[in-house]
Amino acid sequence: MKQFADEAIIEVTSGKGGNGCVSFRREKYVPMGGPNGGDGGKGGDVIFCVKRNVKTLANIRFKRFFKAKNGGDGMGWNKYGKDGEDVVIAVPPGTAIRDAETKELIREFTTESEDEQFVFLKGGNGGWGNVHFKTSTNQAPRTANKGQPGEYRKLLLELSIMADIGLVGFPNAGKSSLLDAFTNARPKIAPYPFTTKIPNLGVLRADSEQDVIIADIPGIIEGASEGAGLGIRFLKHISRTAGLLFMIDCSDENCLTAYKTLCGELEGFSKDLLDKPHIVLCNKIDIEGAEENAGRIAEEIKKTEPETRVIPVSVAAHKGLNEVRVAILELVTKMSGQGSFTSSGERVSDGSFLASKKKIKTGFLESRSVDEFMDEQLPGSEKSEF
Repeated sequence: MKQFADEAIIEVTSGKGGNGCVSFRREKYVPMGGPNGGDGGKGGDVIFCVKRNVKTLANIRFKRFFKAKNGGDGMGWNKYGKDGEDVVIAVPPGTAIRDAETKELIREFTTESEDEQFVFLKGGNGGWGNVHFKTSTNQAPRTANKGQPGEYRKLLLELSIMADIGLVGFPNAGKSSLLDAFTNARPKIAPYPFTTKIPNLGVLRADSEQDVIIADIPGIIEGASEGAGLGIRFLKHISRTAGLLFMIDCSDENCLTAYKTLCGELEGFSKDLLDKPHIVLCNKIDIEGAEENAGRIAEEIKKTEPETRVIPVSVAAHKGLNEVRVAILELVTKMSGQGSFTSSGERVSDGSFLASKKKIKTGFLESRSVDEFMDEQLPGSEKSEF
């Protein structure tokens, strides 16, 4: 299993400022040279930045302690001490910084570009050398300031994967197979439950102007909101999605109650998830009796949710996948107000989004290349160097 970490507790400390220097000029033929002690250097800052190629908090969790360098002490001849080096902590998009004790939200990285930096803790200022204390009545001051101390904080980092669509379903419902069919992601697929143990991301190419990011969340089971199975620890990764895609295995004996059970587990995690627009896929209709079950499921859902779209599909047999693709694109497009799609997946627009010919993406994906997600499972596979 590839390394995965969506939470990390770290301790960060900014650098201490350097001390000022007490020094006097001592040159031949220069009587009463006076003070020339330099100032201490500034301590290093603690800085956070977003890196698109960072997919997990694993390296941060294993290192844990981050300390900026202290500033150098001042020296004679008015030489300033060297400023301490900053410590820069790279986090993936979707990371939230909280106080480890109070859980107070400090900063959330969602729309920041890779160029932006967040200075969290500033290093201490360097102390003044004795040259600053010279007055008409004190020609030889023997006073200098000490450098100011750095700051310390204990933080909780939480990662929520940012995607447009979140796949929700019981184990072995076909979520990974759908992700494999629509995108270049290659999640593990096997005929037994819990083959997906970490979230996976894939990119569905809508057209030349937009890509749709799909997140495959590890399967939940009945009682997950109370900690059964893998629990609901991964559901936070769909908290920022535009919509949800429910997948139901229509060949399962409990398929008629599956949708209601899934909604109950989501509500146990957060009622906001149920307010998101969603589509229900009745999968495995190629199996005997499954298509009839799909019809019954659709009828039950229409009674309480007439606007919810229910689509019978067979991912293995490639039945109904084009309709699912169009439905996904329409859902995301509706949320972003960029027009609609035809049954063949071609965009129909009012032309407003064509005012600029640049590729349209949102948030942290503005400068992301599609290839950056290709052939890799998210979170990343890099091993910790610490």
